[in-house]
This record gives sequence, structure tokens and C-alpha cells, in this order.
Amino acid sequence: MTRIIAISAVVVVAIGLAVTAWLILWPREIAGCGTGAVGGDIGGPFRLVDETGAEVTDADVITEPTLIYFGYTFCPDVCPVDSARNAAALEILAGEGYNAQAAFITVDPARDDVQTVAEYTDLFHPDMIGLTGSEEQVKAAADKYRVYFKLNDAEDDEFYLVDHTAFTYLVTPETGFAAFFRREATPEEVATTTACVIDAS
Repeated sequence: MTRIIAISAVVVVAIGLAVTAWLILWPREIAGCGTGAVGGDIGGPFRLVDETGAEVTDADVITEPTLIYFGYTFCPDVCPVDSARNAAALEILAGEGYNAQAAFITVDPARDDVQTVAEYTDLFHPDMIGLTGSEEQVKAAADKYRVYFKLNDAEDDEFYLVDHTAFTYLVTPETGFAAFFRREATPEEVATTTACVIDAS
């Protein structure tokens, strides 16, 4: 009987998580410009530290259409691939006459100081901004974008990894959150949706 109750509880929790994910991430058309998300507010005010060491707000950072990505510089695979994809999308947009930028927000501020995020983003694109901050500032920004992250054995291992959400968010100064891109999105898909959002604004 106890086993049946436990299995039922797991099923209920799984259904609840599935419904929550559906409400947050179910694709919808955004002014004919691809897919975004429903289910509440994504994005909003944040206060972080940029790659010059200055404390900045979202208004200081998002001065033009911006591809925002949460990751960390020690990430072995996902973050560099996604950052390279976002950089390639910026190149495509620039070639078509669109102004856009990218922002890399670390979820590992203990290792990713100002110099580290600056050097990391410079490897990918001159219009990619590196952002760090205190643990509290990073957590607050991640919460705004519903980004999950968890440090693994950070106290015992200098080479620890960080589990984290791997979405890229398109945000504009005029409208805020406009779309998100999963890992599978190509540079062309990111660029096409971004250009469409810019044209529609």
C-alpha cells in the first residue's frame, strides 16, 4: 500500500511539473516572428557588474535587441557552443543591416570575475557583453528569466560543474522579452526571428 501511495505521489508531481513546463514554454507565434513562451512574465529589472567593473542595470545593458544567455566560462561544452551560435547570429544580422548585441550572464560568479567574463565574451564577438556580480545579484537576474542553476560540489572541487538552463532570450529595449531559443536553434533561425522582431517593433 505504501508503495502505491509513493508511486501515485511521484506521478502527481511529474504531471504537475509537465503542466508547469507547458504553461511556461509552449511555443506561440510572436507577431509572425517565430516562437516564444507563454505562462507569465520573463525578464525584468536586474543589477549586475559589466566587464569594465561598473555596476549596470538592465536599462544600461539592453540598449538594442539583445540575445541574453546564462552560463559560465568553465562550462565544457554547452556554453561555448551556444555562445558561438549567438555570435554567428549577430554576424548574420550585421550582414543584413540589423543592429543587435549579446549578453553573457554568468551563473558562477565565484570563478567568473570581471576580467574572466570579459576575456570569455571577447573570444566570441565584440558585441557580446560579459556580466557578473554578487551571488545575490546573479540569482536575482536568473530568477527574472526563470533560469535554473545548481553548483555541483563547489566547496570540494575547484573544477566543479554547474547545471543550468540553456536557453537564449531575445530582449528588446522597447518591449522586453520577445522570444527564446532552445539549444537546437541554428544561427539562421535566431537571426531570422530577431530580424523579424526588430522589423515588427
